[in-house]
Amino acid sequence: MQEEIDILLTTYNTEIEYLKQQIESILNQTYQNFRLLISDDDSTKKEVKAILEEYQKQDNRITLYRQEKNLGYNKNFEFLLKQASAKYIMFADHDDIWYAEKIEKSLEKIKKEDVDLVYCNSHQINKNGQIIQRNYFQYKNVPLVQGKDKLAISRCVGIGCSQIITDTVRNKMLPFKDVVIAHDWLAAFIANEGKGISYIEEPLFGYRLHNRNVFGGRNLVQNLGKWKEENGTSYQSYLKYRKEKVIDKAYLDGAKMCLSYTSNTENKKFLEDMIKYYESLRTSKYVNIHFFQYFRFLAGKNLAKKMIKEMIIFHLPILGYLVFIS
Repeated sequence: MQEEIDILLTTYNTEIEYLKQQIESILNQTYQNFRLLISDDDSTKKEVKAILEEYQKQDNRITLYRQEKNLGYNKNFEFLLKQASAKYIMFADHDDIWYAEKIEKSLEKIKKEDVDLVYCNSHQINKNGQIIQRNYFQYKNVPLVQGKDKLAISRCVGIGCSQIITDTVRNKMLPFKDVVIAHDWLAAFIANEGKGISYIEEPLFGYRLHNRNVFGGRNLVQNLGKWKEENGTSYQSYLKYRKEKVIDKAYLDGAKMCLSYTSNTENKKFLEDMIKYYESLRTSKYVNIHFFQYFRFLAGKNLAKKMIKEMIIFHLPILGYLVFIS
């Protein structure tokens, strides 16, 4: 008998066509023994609730939860993790499209490698479902982790909608602490302290990029473009972006989250040193000379282009301003 899998899907005022495409793509997987647990985060769009109820009536593998008040992205995923009971769990975004063998190949890989987490590659698609990037790993310089690696401590390894995890990871994630900024980063960190991680280079889903993405998808130029429109192009504005949106949000907050969950003495020391490094970067206005620290914490496989950008932003902020803003 096939192993049952729990798929966790959160929704909130999703575009109806995106939602239908995603649910249909999950229901039409080659691997059929799963539960699709959906939590709607108090959508104000009546049509979202209506279409979810319709799907629930049509397929007994779907369990629908309706939140009475808006929990927010992380808390809604935490809620679903608490409902999950299968040995293997997958996260799903409400606006992507899963290719037919995503479950089958993800499950095969995690069992074959005997690890706690597997993440897969994807195509990036636009709002119309057209492929705009054929290799998300390459396009976003996603760190490639096989086994255990410090990169799963210092970076988010694999976006949530690309992951399959074991119930061991789930159990250690719960309950979410206040410092949790991203369930996918946390899952990979915990897996790295457990049996480890593996990845699938084949794109197994279409990761949709549109104006309402909560996380991910956009590159540095696109994110800076939005920031410039709202906050101007002065050097002080750039330093604020560098501190608040890059160092704090994308790195320091993640390190603090991992530190609060670690059970490994070596990783604890590594994280404490990393936090000191990030805090030193926050106060640099023109140049930060501690380049060797960058390579200790953030260098790794498949990251060459990302590393060049990061080193400029972290250690040569004046050059970063000239390159990315002026």
